[in-house]
Amino acid sequence: QVQLVESGGGLVQAGGSLRLSCAASTRTFSSYGVGWFRQAPGKERDFVAAITRSGRTYYTDSVKGRFTISRDNAKNTVYLQMNSLKPEDTAVYYCAGNPWGTTASMRTREGYLYWGQGTQVTVSS
Repeated sequence: QVQLVESGGGLVQAGGSLRLSCAASTRTFSSYGVGWFRQAPGKERDFVAAITRSGRTYYTDSVKGRFTISRDNAKNTVYLQMNSLKPEDTAVYYCAGNPWGTTASMRTREGYLYWGQGTQVTVSS
């Protein structure tokens, strides 16, 4: 069973930055597609960003130009750099792993097999 562990969440003022990390327990993480999703209270878990095993990236419109997803395969870790944070970015952020190498569903929850437990991001106004 692959484990994903998120870290880096916290409380930040609007306009600030955070970098989230997603560390995997598998040495084959470099072959995974990886996504970040977020869930605000009372809302569904929504797609934020994804990176394929080849390094292609995808973003939801509301974070384009502010968030950057990247990966360090030597560390089995994927990052989400979040800049210019807004109060509406407040949510629990989850990383997810796609071991199949498929890219068609990377914007949907169904495109992932493994999930982390989440890290809270709170942006104050």
